[in-house]
Amino acid sequence: VQLVESGGGWVQPGGSLRLSCSVSEFPPSSKAIGWFRQAPGKEREGIAYIHTDDDFAWYDASVRGRFTTSRDSAKNVMWLQMDNLNPEASAAYFCALGDRYGKDFGGYEFDYWGQGTQVTVSS
Repeated sequence: VQLVESGGGWVQPGGSLRLSCSVSEFPPSSKAIGWFRQAPGKEREGIAYIHTDDDFAWYDASVRGRFTTSRDSAKNVMWLQMDNLNPEASAAYFCALGDRYGKDFGGYEFDYWGQGTQVTVSS
């Protein structure tokens, strides 16, 4: 299983970016695609996830109302629309596939990870 993120870059405060996560395949045990970010000197944090078999999505309070995750099941692509970005959102963003229940994030364990894409929000 391979995941590839794209869509990162530089944006001014208040701007928007849309990240994509292309997934090579979904094992039968797949449960969710999670979105994570890690800023320099900080721990990685989970910010959203979406089920792989329906459209249920969950968001951390830090991004709720500004970020939206969606999926194109026909193309095996997940999206993270990020609006009204602020400098605190600057980080490396990762998508990951959760294929079993656990305590990692959102009640899942994420065993497959993309390489990450950098988002920089500054004026």
